[in-house]
Amino acid sequence: MNSVLLTIDLTKAVADEAIERKDCVVVAYHPIIFRGLKSLTLSDYQQQSLLRLALEGISVYSPHTAVDAAPGGLADWLADIVTGHLPNPEPSTHTAQQAAAEETIPEEEEVNDVSGTQTPSEQPTEEKKKPQRPRPKIQRTYSKPTYPSHQPVDASKTDLEADSVDHTRSVISPVTGIEGFEGAGMGRLVKFKELQPLTHLVERIAHGVGSPKGFPLAIPQGKQVEDIQIRSVGVSAGSGHSVLKGVEADLLFTGELSHHEALAATEKGQCVITLFHSNSERGFLSSVLKHKLTATLKEEWERVRKDEAEGEHLTDEWEDAIKDEDVLVECSAQDRDPYGVVILESSKQEGKPMR
Repeated sequence: MNSVLLTIDLTKAVADEAIERKDCVVVAYHPIIFRGLKSLTLSDYQQQSLLRLALEGISVYSPHTAVDAAPGGLADWLADIVTGHLPNPEPSTHTAQQAAAEETIPEEEEVNDVSGTQTPSEQPTEEKKKPQRPRPKIQRTYSKPTYPSHQPVDASKTDLEADSVDHTRSVISPVTGIEGFEGAGMGRLVKFKELQPLTHLVERIAHGVGSPKGFPLAIPQGKQVEDIQIRSVGVSAGSGHSVLKGVEADLLFTGELSHHEALAATEKGQCVITLFHSNSERGFLSSVLKHKLTATLKEEWERVRKDEAEGEHLTDEWEDAIKDEDVLVECSAQDRDPYGVVILESSKQEGKPMR
């Protein structure tokens, strides 16, 4: 089977999936090996996955920064989302209003005993119980962890028209000297021709990355989300600080920033949107990489089949292989960010206004 499995992280669950599917290759965006190794051992849980895949004859390829920096790659996909457009009138995100104080349970003087015996209030006592303080009636239910949708983010799946708002776009940290890859580099700086409400950008991002139930938004203290207008956006996937530090932009859009990095940005007057690290990357697999890789592999496989068919002395195994015309590229159903979002589903207080 000429099949490729796309994933952001190569976890045990993804390795199990690839083995069950009998894939030829796993394209794991994040390298599972970051430093040089002198050995691979089963005592390391991540290396176990590599050894199991090797035993099954499944290769692993990790493109990471090449995909980040490539023209039309991950950084441009994120920039396409923030410069997308939703149908007019473009919906606005509103912060929750403060709910009324929660009700309290009144103190009960008597308690009925289903056994028919006297209740504590009826029984003679030498010392009366101290009155109990009323306790708030708490009816809070949190959802199971939720994750962004794995579905492709394209014209048939969303009403977001990507890359349709008038803007200019530049590379934050260019990569030069590579013929044919002009415009490559890390991060993108988007400058809009007209001011964009922050609420509109929140909606575009939510639609573009798979409609997560929530994601962090940081704004300067004393500001209201509905009042903030954005002229420029600095974009970087994953951990964006190394790319975005020093960038003069109204909004920083990335996978994650540390507490101190986000605090420094808001103190400077910038806004920050983070998605959790890999949620800023995963949608690219289904929206862009899957289709591009499928087209390239089909063209390449057809050329190989044609060349090999004209050759001599083919082994029976290879002769059977080139008879298979199909090429399949799929995104992992098991791949997800380590973090999910639990939602408060039942409560008087739906949210606290940002101030």
